[in-house]
Amino acid sequence: MGYSTVHNLPEGRRSEQTHTYASYRGVVMRRIGTALAAMMLAGGGLLAGTVPAVAAPAAVDCAVTWGSLDKTGDSVASRRLVDVRAGQHECFDRLVFDAQGTAADPIGYTVRYVDVLHQDPSDVVVPIKGGAILEISLFSPRYDPATGQPYPPLPSVDVTGYRTFREFKFTGGSEGYTQAGLGVRARLPFRVFQTANHLVVDVAHTW
Repeated sequence: MGYSTVHNLPEGRRSEQTHTYASYRGVVMRRIGTALAAMMLAGGGLLAGTVPAVAAPAAVDCAVTWGSLDKTGDSVASRRLVDVRAGQHECFDRLVFDAQGTAADPIGYTVRYVDVLHQDPSDVVVPIKGGAILEISLFSPRYDPATGQPYPPLPSVDVTGYRTFREFKFTGGSEGYTQAGLGVRARLPFRVFQTANHLVVDVAHTW
């Protein structure tokens, strides 16, 4: 049977060997750390090179030249309204009337700012929310000319939370006209245009 001999080193020799090992270990760890850092930098460069730069979104130009004067459609065509709806856009709020007809034979209209909205034909004042009021008159009968019976009422339009619109309501009409009121935040620029079966009123958010 063999025996291994353990030599007891003096304290000084043990400390010297421990110090030498620690120094060697420190050098190795520093070299490993340097290599890892270089690899990470190289990898970061590769990743940075593969990710395209994201361009900031272009600012939307909401400048308009619509003005706030009366807008009138000269057509004398009378079309039945079948629906009304509203929508929000980045530069304006939009009101759309759906009317039977074509772009070649558009519905007649007048849209204008008024200080007070009077119901047609009674002349009763109609309260409406907003800092300004647009009166909308359309060449659209409220009654069926053939039978004299009233058309079904159109749905209300909820404009809660809109940036410019405050309230919309149908208010009356007579002799082939339909009247509505649109309360808006302030006296702002607006435009009116038609496409096939649609009359559109846009009111800008700002001047």
